[in-house]
Amino acid sequence: MSHALTTHSTLIPVEWVDYNGHLRDAFYLLIFSYATDALMARIGLDEAGRASTGHTLYTLECHLNYLAEVKLGARVEVRTQVLASDAKRLHIHHGLYYPGGDELLAASEQMLMNVDSESARSTPFAEAVAGCVAGLVEAHRQLPLPVHVARVIGLPPAR
Repeated sequence: MSHALTTHSTLIPVEWVDYNGHLRDAFYLLIFSYATDALMARIGLDEAGRASTGHTLYTLECHLNYLAEVKLGARVEVRTQVLASDAKRLHIHHGLYYPGGDELLAASEQMLMNVDSESARSTPFAEAVAGCVAGLVEAHRQLPLPVHVARVIGLPPAR
């Protein structure tokens, strides 16, 4: 596999659109959240996996870049790249696109933590999940690093 995973696709409904006819800020994150759910299913942390392992993922940090207008009725899809992992964490990038298109509409870099649901404390991935994660990291290693990764927000110092 030498491509990002298509993890979510949706039409933009009227309830998600603001007074300018654009997708509201919060709904970009909702779309990316659904993509994270799909990634969880892909690595074995779907409902059955969460029940059997007692694990889930928490989002530790999220950077969101709004890059192009998305309007009412548009169909969009999320392509997810697993950038890195360790025993407990996943570093991922979600990109929002029109299906089949190359224009990046929005980008979200995220750090996710594997958590024991009962204790709400971080814990290493279960063996099967860790294997799936390692496979994605290896497959996605060939992909270029997305432009919107490791960016810092801020203004230049006043002079």
